[in-house]
Amino acid sequence: MKLLSVVLLFVLTAAAPAGAQAPEGELAKIKEQELEEVRERISELKQSMDDSAATRDRLTVELQDAEVSIAEKRIRLKELERERQYSTQQKAKLDQQLAAREAELDEESLELANQVRAAYMSGSQEKIKLLLNQRDPATLGRLMAYYGYFNDYRAGNIEAVTSAIRELARLRSQVAAEEARIADLAKARYAELTRLNAVQEERQQLLVRLRKKIVDESREVERLAAQEEDLSRLIAELTSILSDYPISSEQPFSEYKGRLTWPVAGTLVHDFGQPRVGGRLKWNGVVLVAPRGREVRSVYHGRVVFADWLAGMGLLVIVDHGESFMTLYGYNETILKNTGDWVAPGDVIATVGDSGGQSQAGLYFELRRGTQPVNPQRWFTRRPGQ
Repeated sequence: MKLLSVVLLFVLTAAAPAGAQAPEGELAKIKEQELEEVRERISELKQSMDDSAATRDRLTVELQDAEVSIAEKRIRLKELERERQYSTQQKAKLDQQLAAREAELDEESLELANQVRAAYMSGSQEKIKLLLNQRDPATLGRLMAYYGYFNDYRAGNIEAVTSAIRELARLRSQVAAEEARIADLAKARYAELTRLNAVQEERQQLLVRLRKKIVDESREVERLAAQEEDLSRLIAELTSILSDYPISSEQPFSEYKGRLTWPVAGTLVHDFGQPRVGGRLKWNGVVLVAPRGREVRSVYHGRVVFADWLAGMGLLVIVDHGESFMTLYGYNETILKNTGDWVAPGDVIATVGDSGGQSQAGLYFELRRGTQPVNPQRWFTRRPGQ
């Protein structure tokens, strides 16, 4: 009975992990399916907002197309630059290998030339001469052995020279291929820059037309109010969509109040609660002026729930941190994360830009709890890098 008990316990213990793996696999599939459904719902929400914006203002939609195109081209240019740097490094390594192999070939060739010269000076009938000139069989045996070693060494030296020549040919072929690749990358980069300049010119013309359309302060207030309404709607819809997928963390976001690091180093030009145009609207976040292209970093753990263009915000990233807290990063030049991506504190999620029709490069940053804006000054004490 004891033996039977031990056997049963062993079987149950061994079978438990195999049985537990199936539910975990199924759970992963379910979570992935749920995440895809969330992405689809967010995509449908974005399309609905785009349709509303198009009905309200066609120029805004054209501005969106231009700025999204600019972002894509800037990302492509960075990729081309990384590829060019990699190819340049590879070519430098190949050049070093080529120089080393050429030096080895020179040494092998010189040594082989000396052996050929020695063989020529000794005559073409070396073995016959040894047989005829030596009467002592032992001495003759040793000389024949030395002669065999010498011939083997000469043959090996010839093979080494031949191999070195083949290696040089291979390296020269690789160097030529890298040089051609670098040239192709330079052409692609020039073409991409040309297209980027054209789209940027188109954007400038659109901005001029938009500014002409906003002929007085009241029209500007109406436009900003409509954009703020769009953002509030987006936040409310995202909160509703994500209510069934809460984010949990060992250290909740609320516990880090007063200890967070700002997402980018910049100069504060608009603060939370300050009046906007005409005083009828107020800033719900802060605007930090910073050089174009500077990295924008996530302030805490979370999940990207929106990464797209929005009127007034330009290229916008929204990160859900749990406990109904969300951080918003707008005016970006490029977006480096996708909806559904998980981020950690300090992860680069975007780069500073002037999208959304801004007149200078900077970052719009906002903190919300639910649908209500929160003053970020009370949450952030450290500058980036601290």
